[in-house]
Amino acid sequence: MGRSRRTIPEELLLLALDPTTGTTAQPQSLDLGLAGAQLVELALAGRIAPDGDRIAVVMARPTGDPTLDSALELLRRRGSPVRAVHWIGGPRLGLRQTYLTHLERCGMVHAVAGQMCGVLPTTRYQATETAISREIRARLDNAIRTGVPPDPRTAALAALAHAVGLGKHLYPGNEGRSSRSRLRDLIRHDPMGGLVAHAVMDVQNGVAVQPRRQQAAGATAVRQPAARATADPAGAPVQSRHGHGHGRMARVGAR
Repeated sequence: MGRSRRTIPEELLLLALDPTTGTTAQPQSLDLGLAGAQLVELALAGRIAPDGDRIAVVMARPTGDPTLDSALELLRRRGSPVRAVHWIGGPRLGLRQTYLTHLERCGMVHAVAGQMCGVLPTTRYQATETAISREIRARLDNAIRTGVPPDPRTAALAALAHAVGLGKHLYPGNEGRSSRSRLRDLIRHDPMGGLVAHAVMDVQNGVAVQPRRQQAAGATAVRQPAARATADPAGAPVQSRHGHGHGRMARVGAR
């Protein structure tokens, strides 16, 4: 898999990144969405495939993307298909920070160090390649505006954006209500993206323990993302210097 194309986890994170504050919208559900986005990217790369509400590895050959290959190896070690809700609901410590660090290394964002309350170190992330973020947003806008079935990558991105609750971030207020509704409806255009998006919402809603009946192809009824994952006024809670994951210092923007 070449690195010339941005992956769906990267695009989802860029969509969630607030260009003004340098924080990420919907930080709690975004972590679930990134794990789900990895599954979609691996499916598009031909490495995994849906098996009912489970995910099966069909080709264990590495993609060339270290983060995706780590997820692929974990799936391979399971030895049998794993339910999407169990995979997405599992611990993913440091996944958001891993992608933020990658975007920084690629020059798409830059880290801005700061302090909270004048004591706790924080890091926020500002987009540097704003044209890329605009192009990603334009693809969603075009699919919403025209009603033309989008390509699988855009359809999956739309499904995940809805699942993690980015609709109100991308299309706020009463004037954005119809756009949020059409964003939700794009979920039906990609079976794998739909499966993963529903799994993300199931985990948020606490129903991951019950197998979900696979919806009929083309079904338009979709779950609403849980409303409890919202960005706090300060942007993001600060992790301890000795906290879990990869944070040696607090990463506010990496929520």
